[in-house]
Amino acid sequence: MKGTVYLVPTPIGNLADMTYRGVEVLRSADTIACEDTRRTALLCAHYDIHTTLFSYHEHNKEQAAPLLLERLEAGESVAVVSDAGMPAIADPGSDLVERWLAQGGDVVALPGANAGLTALIASGLSAREFHFIGFLPRTAAKRDEVLRRQADDPATQIIYEAPHRLAETLRAIQANWGNRAAVLARELTKKFETFYRADIETLLATDTVQSPRGEYVVLVAGALPTAAPPLVQDDWPQAVAAHMAAGDTYKEACRKVAQCAGVSRRDVYGYCLETVNTREGI
Repeated sequence: MKGTVYLVPTPIGNLADMTYRGVEVLRSADTIACEDTRRTALLCAHYDIHTTLFSYHEHNKEQAAPLLLERLEAGESVAVVSDAGMPAIADPGSDLVERWLAQGGDVVALPGANAGLTALIASGLSAREFHFIGFLPRTAAKRDEVLRRQADDPATQIIYEAPHRLAETLRAIQANWGNRAAVLARELTKKFETFYRADIETLLATDTVQSPRGEYVVLVAGALPTAAPPLVQDDWPQAVAAHMAAGDTYKEACRKVAQCAGVSRRDVYGYCLETVNTREGI
């Protein structure tokens, strides 16, 4: 029997947010694959977990993953955790999931803490539709490429950022997306949890951006829909013909085109008749 990969969320700040099921899985697993063994050791000590820790992070995943896969093939269970929050989101856990599924193995995901969603539901921005970007690329060219790609997305954008890059990132967002409504969520679930809600320009002038501390979730309102330009007069006859081809009467077609053009039906009716007569030499 092959082993199972368990994806176990860990607290993003408050240790009390660890779930009973998460503790149980970490205790029963053969191995815990973690980004920082020292940090995970503190969590394990708090919950009396004595499972062996295995270092697995972005910089060693090419060497570490095959060793974990060997253990899984031998029937061992591996619990994957990140330093904080949901594993496989913005961390190497997703790579192990892909590899193990490709080998026909089982993956079990546990629900739990996530910084992006925690910030989103308390932000006041729309949670109906959102796009998780995570950490932006370090280089300005690649960062701006990502931001330009999302410029017209109507969904709320979720970005993770370190304090020393916060101001630079906000300026880049404003340059690419304009001065939108935004929220900075700092130190989530911890003693000094704080939400800052304003537009980007205002946030850039605040003390939290000038002297940032702690990890931030940056949430930015999605793009507003662009109003379609009014239908110009030269296009009225073609638009009327299109509506008539779809089954509308001439009168009904003129009414619809007039709505799009922001004029009276009589104007469209008369102009189109005059255009047709002129073309036919009447």
